[in-house]
Amino acid sequence: MSSSPAAHPLSADAAPAGDLLEVTGLVKHFPITRGLLRRTVGHVRAVDGVSFRIAPGETVGLVGESGSGKSTVARLVLRLLDPTSGSIRFDGREIAGLSARELAPLRRRMQIVFQDPVSSFDPRMTVCSVITEPLEAQRISSGRAARQRAGELLELVGLSAGDLDRYPHQFSGGQAQRIGIARALATDPRLLVCDEAVSALDVSVQAQVLNLLRRLQRELGLSYLFIAHDLNVVRYVSDRVCVMYLGRIVEQGPAEALLADPRHPYTQSLAAAIAADPRNPTRRRRGVVRGETPSPSDPPSGCHFHPRCPHAFDPCRDVEPAAVAAGPGRTASCHLLGEADRA
Repeated sequence: MSSSPAAHPLSADAAPAGDLLEVTGLVKHFPITRGLLRRTVGHVRAVDGVSFRIAPGETVGLVGESGSGKSTVARLVLRLLDPTSGSIRFDGREIAGLSARELAPLRRRMQIVFQDPVSSFDPRMTVCSVITEPLEAQRISSGRAARQRAGELLELVGLSAGDLDRYPHQFSGGQAQRIGIARALATDPRLLVCDEAVSALDVSVQAQVLNLLRRLQRELGLSYLFIAHDLNVVRYVSDRVCVMYLGRIVEQGPAEALLADPRHPYTQSLAAAIAADPRNPTRRRRGVVRGETPSPSDPPSGCHFHPRCPHAFDPCRDVEPAAVAAGPGRTASCHLLGEADRA
């Protein structure tokens, strides 16, 4: 779904050469405290050494079960959370250690679209106020100019400027999500983080919102970090896919190649959860893994997936697998990959 930015009155400036976002060795551990003195007795290893990149105009899908750390990664990338360690380079600049004041001018260039937009809106605010709030907060525009921009943004996402004085609760779920997208676009960002942005919508509405996101990417040259648990949705929108399990990326690569022939047993289990595809008998033979995801406060040793993996053998229990080549532009972290896969 990559495309070059097209000329548009709301387009971002030309993106720089190289990756727009580069995440390296990202870690986030939340302390577990007990007692009156709130002593730290352990840590929740929510994100445990994640690395990926997003090029200008590219969509990277981040998939995995609930509790895999996807949303934590999103909030770290946007610096809504401070990382424990690791590097986050946005637009060529390291932002992992920046203060809130240093981050302020960068925040307009990276925005988020939430799963439930209505819960993120102040119910006392009109649609106009919802969209113009970031414009005023970033001192981009105010008053009549901000209202005019809000109307343009509503029309860009398929609504009407006549809706500006209505309230978000008066809209359907799909329309409310369009308002959320309009608000995210208000500051003219380069990167949108879509955190389960369509998972709460009906299937037909999902398709409409996904098509909207694709159109906006073509017109505005946007890059997306698209977080979801539905592989069909991820396949439709993504150029590349990163698969997360218990705080780690276990496989990543081009979307079509990775989802047509997943190499890591966990990715295979996610693919098996999709309805059987008559054109892909390999998928029908692979079963869905059993058991629950272990707690990130006490992850298994070695490969985190080994307690649920039907192919686990001795090294999996003790040695953390390194990411190795699994095809053109692909890597997977699995001891099962043979020398032919590593070449």
